[in-house]
Amino acid sequence: MYIKDIQKFEENRYKARAYMSYILTRNLPNKLPKIELSSVFNALDKLAHEVKNFDALYVLDPSGKQLENTISLKKEFCTGKGEDRSNRAYFYRAVKLRRCVLSDPYPSSLHNELCVTASMPIFNAQNKLECVVCIDMKLVEILKIIQASQFEFFFMQFSRVVYFCFAFVLFIITCFLLHRGIVSLFYQSGIEIQQMFESTIAITLALAIFDLAKTVIEEEVLMRSKKEKSGIQKTMVRFLGSIIIALAIEALMLVFKLVTGELSQMIYAIYLIVGVSVLLIGLSIYLFAVKYKGEYLSD
Repeated sequence: MYIKDIQKFEENRYKARAYMSYILTRNLPNKLPKIELSSVFNALDKLAHEVKNFDALYVLDPSGKQLENTISLKKEFCTGKGEDRSNRAYFYRAVKLRRCVLSDPYPSSLHNELCVTASMPIFNAQNKLECVVCIDMKLVEILKIIQASQFEFFFMQFSRVVYFCFAFVLFIITCFLLHRGIVSLFYQSGIEIQQMFESTIAITLALAIFDLAKTVIEEEVLMRSKKEKSGIQKTMVRFLGSIIIALAIEALMLVFKLVTGELSQMIYAIYLIVGVSVLLIGLSIYLFAVKYKGEYLSD
């Protein structure tokens, strides 16, 4: 459950940060000529009545020490005055980036459940750091806030079912091709060159289709490799490579067949070889474009 929640949080992190930044920016004084700590705590008291699903609200001074006990709806959480939090990522990242930041999920010291901390630096009109305001919220509560609408949720589930059905059909086709390749190779009287070629083509296509079905399951059903930018590119290269190999073998088999038969039909073998060459050129252009795009983005 925790792994799934963390993965969902990472996929929607920008939404969570936008929400936390909005509620903190709207309620807290910032960039004013003079900022009193009393006004900051009054704003936090207002925020505590507006946001009901938080764990704790607290203020850190410019050195990272907590000024007062945390503000919480639970009395047992109202502690921490004087605690040094300068080594916490949500403090020094907020000070360094000078904006609202959202921490990674971590076990809370209040209830030992995964929580997320949003921290907002408060500056005066002279851009001098006055304090850092922090709000802790359980990970499950953050996920409830940023979760998709009911229609979007059901549509995503429907899409995953459809992708699974397509992948399952592709897997069945893979099994038939593999069976055909094995039967063509081992269960015939004698072994001929044509049978070996046919078996190789069937097994190669089975491998290509299985790799495609595997990618569909991983990316669209299990949602495992969405973050991997090169995942679909590798699958495309392997799939097209398998198709090109199968067509090249078919062209070679056709040439051998026509050499001992009608040479007048050799033009069709030439057409097939030209088609394989065009696919190779297209694949080379695709690989060059992918590499160029990757280098451009890295720059």
